[in-house]
Amino acid sequence: MFYKRFSFKVVLRIALITANSFALSIIFGDDRLFFNQIILFVVLVIQIVELLKFVKHTNRELAKFLLAIKHRDFSINFQKSNLGDSFKELNNAFSEMIEIYKKTKTDQEAQFQYLRMVVSNVNIGIISIEDGLDITLMNKSAEEILKIKGIRNWNIFKEKHPLFSKEIDQIGKEGRKLIELKQHGDSKTLSVDVSSMIMLDKSYKLITLQDIKNEIEQKEIEAWHKLIRILTHEIMNSATPISSLSETMQMMLEHDGKQIALSNLTEDTINDLRFSLQTIRKRSNGMLDFIDDYRKLTKVPTPVKELTNVANLIKEVEVLVKPDLIKKGIQLIVRSELDIALNIDAKLIQQVLLNLIKNAAYAVNESPNPIIRLSVYDIDNKTIIEVSDNGMGIPEKEISEIFIPFYTTKKTGSGIGLSLSKQIMHLHGGTIKVKSIKDEGATFLLSFKN
Repeated sequence: MFYKRFSFKVVLRIALITANSFALSIIFGDDRLFFNQIILFVVLVIQIVELLKFVKHTNRELAKFLLAIKHRDFSINFQKSNLGDSFKELNNAFSEMIEIYKKTKTDQEAQFQYLRMVVSNVNIGIISIEDGLDITLMNKSAEEILKIKGIRNWNIFKEKHPLFSKEIDQIGKEGRKLIELKQHGDSKTLSVDVSSMIMLDKSYKLITLQDIKNEIEQKEIEAWHKLIRILTHEIMNSATPISSLSETMQMMLEHDGKQIALSNLTEDTINDLRFSLQTIRKRSNGMLDFIDDYRKLTKVPTPVKELTNVANLIKEVEVLVKPDLIKKGIQLIVRSELDIALNIDAKLIQQVLLNLIKNAAYAVNESPNPIIRLSVYDIDNKTIIEVSDNGMGIPEKEISEIFIPFYTTKKTGSGIGLSLSKQIMHLHGGTIKVKSIKDEGATFLLSFKN
């Protein structure tokens, strides 16, 4: 409707200018109508100026609108034009757009302030670095953890925290690391995560850090409690019968607190004494074996790493375990088509695999069709060595306990195999995880970074 009114008024003005020009051309040069010529000429000029003003009004209003957006001037308004109702819809549209833009900016500012408040009060330290130089964000938690405030330049930060910044530089663009930080006699264990991104042609490095020393100490206490409970259980199992048998033997050799004569020793008494001594020896040897296992657990050798072909490693393990598994009627299925070399200590990783296969053989002992699978594959830039069985599976309540030293569900197990395996994998920068489904078996996953 606006365009129709606008077009009509433009056409009308052009028509009037044309008519005026035609009339002026007819009387032009007639001295009798000299004043009429002047009047028509003045009217013509006024008409042309008014037409230009009418047409340019839209451009002026649009320019005013764009300048308001550019300078974020929300105080401007578009009142009714003195040129009539032709521009009413245009002015209303501009006013509505200004209001919408104003509301959008207000909402964005509110969201920004809310996000800023959340980031400022979250208990994880956050640092954002723009183009490797400007610190655009450092929240309260980061300032409290690092004991530093008001720094907005990364080079100045490096001067204040040379050790921390060096660790960050070593991590690079992406990565995660535990950093020990000692400051003013206070020790902290920081879990640091670094990520990078490019936004609006600018590079940003985002550093998140959290002091997890208390959590680590709590976990250590819990681990020690579990270990002490198991150690106490094992020691008591050996010490109790030794103490009991020693007391019994003493009673057999005394009467009323005095040693009995050798002539009073019967054949049955001597046999009982021999049996008791044999039992004490067995329990003592068991105690020595237990101590030896503990020594092994606390003295895991440092890995001597070298590039090792995984397929060859799996073949060696297969050759070692297959004869014994065949005797037990257990089928071993090996899938290792991945041609990749890992920087590992082959002997230690082989020890881990042998232990896992030994545990799997025990787990499928009562299965009607016992099967152990040994597989190698790549996923998420990691090499996975998987050992699975079709046994009864591991009860859910035991899943969290199986890696605790000396914890075992076997009648003859020492309970250090999985603990040693976990330590060996940790020394290789890898992980060992377990998945289990009742009556369907268990799966152990060894994960190595490529």
